[in-house]
Amino acid sequence: MIEAVFWDFGGVFTGSPFHLDDYARSLGTTNQRLLEHVFGRYEATGDHPWHRLERGEGTLADALEAAAESCRSDGIEGFSAEGFFNAMGSTDSEQRREMAVAKVRELNEAGIKQAIITNNAKEFGDMWRQLIPVDELFETVIDSSAVGMRKPDPMIYQLALERLDVTSPDCSAFLDDFEPNVAAARALGMHGVQVGDDIALALAELDQILTA
Repeated sequence: MIEAVFWDFGGVFTGSPFHLDDYARSLGTTNQRLLEHVFGRYEATGDHPWHRLERGEGTLADALEAAAESCRSDGIEGFSAEGFFNAMGSTDSEQRREMAVAKVRELNEAGIKQAIITNNAKEFGDMWRQLIPVDELFETVIDSSAVGMRKPDPMIYQLALERLDVTSPDCSAFLDDFEPNVAAARALGMHGVQVGDDIALALAELDQILTA
């Protein structure tokens, strides 16, 4: 019996921040190399500037300057915050967001508890919360920059389970676009759903979990 569903935000309610192929090509590099310069090994929990940013330990300005310097050290010129964020925005989809929000509303009506678990920066708080009615849809938000831990650290999932008073991890489901984050949830016993370009497929998989 599924008691709770946990949702990532970026890459689920928005397009994925990890698909920046056009911007990478404009800089003369690959998507993978660009992501490594900006985010480091995203599945790690180390001292990379972006990881520190998402734990609330650093600033966005510092993380972006570190990304630009890392690019320059690899011979990649022209990286800018404006270009980077414009590229992230280009992957967004209103239809995707509407489908996800509709599913959240459906589950709320069915009495299933729901929350967001997001790796985020303090500086993004006002922006992403304007995209959907967060407080109306979710019981709580576990924001990495507020709680001082980030996915895929098991502790952030455990905190989420505690906040919604879930009986056991296998009574919950978790959706995220980043496979290591989904794998970490599954390792705790949660039902994991990886969200790809077609969110309808992920929502169908979620329905299978809910009705199993």
